[in-house]
Amino acid sequence: HLEAYGKTTVNYNRDIEIFPVLNAIFEGIYGFNPYKSPTDMGVNMAGYCIFDDEACCEASRQEILRRYYAALDLLAEGKGSENEVDKIELLMRQAKITTNDRKVTVAAKERGQKSGVPTAAIELSDGTIITSETTSLFGTSAALLLNATKHLAGIDHSVKLIPSSMIEPIQNMKVSYLRGKNPRLHTDEVLVALAMLSKDDENCRRAIEQLPKLSGCQVHTTVMLSEVDKKIFKKLGVDVTSEPIRKKSKSL
Repeated sequence: HLEAYGKTTVNYNRDIEIFPVLNAIFEGIYGFNPYKSPTDMGVNMAGYCIFDDEACCEASRQEILRRYYAALDLLAEGKGSENEVDKIELLMRQAKITTNDRKVTVAAKERGQKSGVPTAAIELSDGTIITSETTSLFGTSAALLLNATKHLAGIDHSVKLIPSSMIEPIQNMKVSYLRGKNPRLHTDEVLVALAMLSKDDENCRRAIEQLPKLSGCQVHTTVMLSEVDKKIFKKLGVDVTSEPIRKKSKSL
């Protein structure tokens, strides 16, 4: 690097060790190596790709908050450590951020304080915040999917996409035959129901077509999610965080 640019640099040992290999590969394929030194191929070069520093900084702050909630949830499940939480809290202090800097966290908590039941919030790509709460028919995550897709499809909030006549048999199956304690529909059950209805119901079809638009959206819930809901949000490409609070048995 000094010979090529006249600058002295410090490199990782592994970068120095692999450089001759990379050099040989490039020369064998292209006849020349665009990298003049190990420094040219190092992770330090990533900074030159940044064209919007504030956007990257904000994305970094949000990632810290997501990891903080993930660490809290693991601790609540007995799988994490307080040391991990303490380290992330130190990062938060250094970055001068709190959980209030996550918009969906604030929105979900505010609705939860008013309703007194588990709630959730999602921030759509245009910045719109949609909230939901647990009902006698749906868990808060399932209700959130319905609310968000209806909003994106331009369907009035008062429209019931899934009729109670269809929900009740599902609830009966869950409780009476599968011995479940939670009669409310989860995210996967709601999506299956929408798919079944979409053949003859235009609104259900339009709601389903909005699902790809949820990719990259942010979600927060005031209670820890079931494994089913976690998997569904992950498949939809949604970034989810939750308060380290388990649902009470009587509210299941």
